[in-house]
Amino acid sequence: MNNRVYNNGIERLRSPERIERLEVERVVELCLDHKKINSVLDIGTGSGLFAEGFYKLNKKVTGIDINPEMLTAAKVHLPDVEFRIAHAEELPFDDNTFDLVFMGVIFHEVDDYIKALQESKRVAVRQVSILEYKYIVEESGPPIEHRLKEEFLKQLSEEAGFSQIQIIPLKNLVLYHFIK
Repeated sequence: MNNRVYNNGIERLRSPERIERLEVERVVELCLDHKKINSVLDIGTGSGLFAEGFYKLNKKVTGIDINPEMLTAAKVHLPDVEFRIAHAEELPFDDNTFDLVFMGVIFHEVDDYIKALQESKRVAVRQVSILEYKYIVEESGPPIEHRLKEEFLKQLSEEAGFSQIQIIPLKNLVLYHFIK
């Protein structure tokens, strides 16, 4: 099993402290800011925290995760949303299916970064947004060796053929918009 994958209990994913730390509402707004985004794919949806944020703003949301227990938990909070078991590197959707493809603090867990980013680009109409931890040592979040450097994400953006990358530093995390 991939040792970078979250395994600390589903209920902890929705703790008030975590929701605040992830700045869920702000991240959702920044992903939708001034863009014509109606459909969202939430990769690694977990308990559906970000999916719920998009859903509350009347977006058509689909969530995927590799853990069926996560999808069961997400369905409790979002019974009207479609959830599927799928890997970021093999998305079971047609090209240009979603206006936005979103990954909330899970990109560092994928097995193949470039393949996951290329697949996200393939199914995205407009952009891929990735929320990740800062490349610093801190008490919460993954250890430094699992975190991704900004330069590495810029390199991946070029390799995957995006036209530009926008980097938005947040209080605790960094939001990357990969624009097609």
